[in-house]
Amino acid sequence: MNFEQLLDEMENGPGFFKNNNFHVEKAKKEECIIRADLTENSMNPYQIAHGGLIFGLGDVTMGMLARATGKKAVTLSANINYLKPGQGKYLKAQAEFIKNGRTTCVLKANIYNDKKELVATMDSNYYYID
Repeated sequence: MNFEQLLDEMENGPGFFKNNNFHVEKAKKEECIIRADLTENSMNPYQIAHGGLIFGLGDVTMGMLARATGKKAVTLSANINYLKPGQGKYLKAQAEFIKNGRTTCVLKANIYNDKKELVATMDSNYYYID
C-alpha cells in the first residue's frame, strides 16, 4: 500500500480515525497535521475533550508521520503533558521528527485548539515493523 492509499483508507475507511472525526490536513515526510472535529461524543463528563481523544490525536499524527517514511510503524512508548482544557470547534495536532533511525524513530507533537492555543505536548518512540 502506498502512502496515498493509506491516506485514503484513513480518511474514508471505518475505524478509530473516522470514529473520532480526524482529518488529515498535511502529510509530508517532514511534517504531519491532523485535525479532530469536536462533537458531543468527544467530550468527557466536564464537557471538555476527553484526554484519550487528545492522546489518540497526537499518537495518530505522529504515527502517520512515521508511515510517511514508507515503513510500517507501531508505538513503543508515548508521553503526554496536558496544558489546557481541550475546548473549541476542533483540535489540531502537528508532528515532526526528533530522530529517524533505521528501526526506530522519536517524534514530538503539539496539539492546539481552534484559537491556536497549546493544549498538550507529546513525545513518542515508534518501532518500524518492516
